Amino acid sequence: MLATTGLHFNTSFFWSHLTNPTTAFLQGLWTTVYLAIVSQTLATILGLFLALARRSKIAPLRAAVWLYTWIFRGTPLLVQLMMIYDGLAAVGLYRFSNITIAGLVVPGVVQAAVVTFTLNEAAYMSEIIRASLNAVDSGQLEAALSTGMTPMQAMRHVIVPQAVRFVIPPLGNDFNAMMKNTSLASVIGVSEMFLVSTEISSTTFNTFEIFAVAALYYLALTTVWGFVQSAIERRIDRRWGIVRPPRSSWLSSWGRRQVPSFGSGATIGGSIDPALEGLDPGRR
Repeated sequence: MLATTGLHFNTSFFWSHLTNPTTAFLQGLWTTVYLAIVSQTLATILGLFLALARRSKIAPLRAAVWLYTWIFRGTPLLVQLMMIYDGLAAVGLYRFSNITIAGLVVPGVVQAAVVTFTLNEAAYMSEIIRASLNAVDSGQLEAALSTGMTPMQAMRHVIVPQAVRFVIPPLGNDFNAMMKNTSLASVIGVSEMFLVSTEISSTTFNTFEIFAVAALYYLALTTVWGFVQSAIERRIDRRWGIVRPPRSSWLSSWGRRQVPSFGSGATIGGSIDPALEGLDPGRR
């Protein structure tokens, strides 16, 4: 027979760390936030260049970008972390060491995490941006070229600004996922929130309590970002004169990928443009 055990939950420990977290925990929280922000920003910039490269007339360049996205979308992020931090050093290609930027010391493990998250997310962002560029009516490019603009000028001043309205919703959802994926950086020794929680657990043996605290802080981060994302989308809607159907509540639509529909092949009412289908909405 299995012995029946009582519930052992250290309530005082839980509330103490939830309402008055340790300095190490707050530092881990800050590391989680800036890892996500820096990595997502760099990934978006890199993803834009990759998307433009996929539209290039140079076949080898298109093939190279396709190979890049195939590799980084087809292999686990955890494996990529280990290969970039430990693997590159093991084969003698590159070893991440501490550097100083503007008086701040950036540990090698943090550099490796940012590089990995950026390269991984850029593969997804390139597909999102490429599909968003394709969603803009081709007549817009023709009209811009007819005014005397070069293809680069037309892309910068006409196509990209219109594609932004398609990019924002999936980009916001990917940033939400990025904040949670930073926990994987713990495997290479980045002192983000998950690793700090693990260390507290190993010293206090209050495992469930401290990870419950960490879960609530992750939930708080993603919830706050959800409201920020909604505010950004509403602002873009107002700018472009888009009217969305009313929602019953913010909770009923939580986690949905809402993409405003415009241009060729689009339908009104917040449905997903055909050009944006297949972008792995539930990849994480």
